[in-house]
Amino acid sequence: MFDKLHIFLGATVADAAARPLHWVYDEKKLKSYIKGKKNIAFFRKNRSPFYSIKTGEVSGYNDVGQVMFKTLAKTTNHKEVIKLFKKNIVKNFGPGSSYWKNLSLRKKYKKIKWKIAMKGPWIHQNILETIKNIKLKKTITGGTKVNESDGYCASLPFYFSNNSDHKTKQIIRTVANDKISEQFALAKLKIIDLADKGDKDPINSFLRKNIKNKYFKNVIGNIKKVKKIKSKPHNFVVKKFGKACSYPGTFNGAIHSIITSKNFKTAVIKTIKAGGCNCSRANFVGAYFAAYKGIKGIPQDWIKKTNPAKSILKFIA
Repeated sequence: MFDKLHIFLGATVADAAARPLHWVYDEKKLKSYIKGKKNIAFFRKNRSPFYSIKTGEVSGYNDVGQVMFKTLAKTTNHKEVIKLFKKNIVKNFGPGSSYWKNLSLRKKYKKIKWKIAMKGPWIHQNILETIKNIKLKKTITGGTKVNESDGYCASLPFYFSNNSDHKTKQIIRTVANDKISEQFALAKLKIIDLADKGDKDPINSFLRKNIKNKYFKNVIGNIKKVKKIKSKPHNFVVKKFGKACSYPGTFNGAIHSIITSKNFKTAVIKTIKAGGCNCSRANFVGAYFAAYKGIKGIPQDWIKKTNPAKSILKFIA
């Protein structure tokens, strides 16, 4: 079941590497934090202005993937996966969890001037809606208010253990119930799959294969936009398309990092330096280069610094 798990490991390590500098949108502050620092991955001191967790832990994005990974590890019956996944989502993020304990502060965020990062993890809008919809016993439980990477992160371990587009779409919609989240998540998975299969130029191959595919029309258009300004500095490109968590900006920023980088480490460092929601971009970039270069392409010292990596490595032969 887990013969491609190094791909998810890549996403996990990249997320953890970026996490201490997650959601730093102020360019001047970010530059001041990393100025003169040789190592900006796994930054020792939390600099995220909104929430603070220990270095080595992952953001709420990758943690959705961890829930899916643990769900798959406990069942071989794919018919039961979504049912168990929903149960585990509530257990991991819902009432009684560290995510839920911070919900009162999460709700206050829009009403107050945020002065200090809250201690503990930050629950995402999609997950809040998902938990609510699970309790309401809705058939499709994903959030509809934002177009973010939760669906991709949830589907990453599943896709490479199942490889069914239909079932993968169901997984995506379990936490992110909108067309944009589904289309961009599936596009990421297809690109990563090409990299895993040894394609020398996965991005361009994806373009050629899907140039007439109406389903990916929006995705194709955005890849072309990125390619037109490939030569521009990465920070400029990310700022242009949007530093925030939403598609298509988060997808475009990651694509630029991929097509202008040669390996895992340089791509992730580049992603961190661009600021904003670097974790959502890192989950794509890390998975891509783990697929493209294999597990040996992930820095071993980075793997050791990533807390959830230990559980994943147990299933990697």
